[in-house]
Amino acid sequence: MAGGARKRGMITGINVTPLVDITLVLLIVFMLTASLIAKQAIEVDLPKASQGATPLPTTLSITLTPAGELFLNGHPITPGALRAAVAEAVAKDPKTQALIAGDKSVSHGRVVWVLDTVKALGVASFAIQIDPAGLTPPDDGG
Repeated sequence: MAGGARKRGMITGINVTPLVDITLVLLIVFMLTASLIAKQAIEVDLPKASQGATPLPTTLSITLTPAGELFLNGHPITPGALRAAVAEAVAKDPKTQALIAGDKSVSHGRVVWVLDTVKALGVASFAIQIDPAGLTPPDDGG
């Protein structure tokens, strides 16, 4: 039996030539199709302008004071008037942003109400203004 195995020849190495051939063919196919995929956009030569700039979205500054007062862009406002002003701003500019500043003694519920109000009226981008220098960690309970 051992003599028969020697006559037929045992495979002692792997022929990698077909693997390399297939890899090169796939590489060529990907290179050809990549240029077709990248050219799907319509090419236009846009005019240049020296003063052109992207318009900035409208930003509403909403402030909550410790006394419970509500301000919009530095002017006192009522909750109903705030809703109307935010809705009007979103109607003019759908990318309207809100910057919300609340005194640290203001109830969490009031800040959440302002957040909920601006989100419900279509303001998708908002931020809460903080003073990073005045951050104090919560008590560790010890």
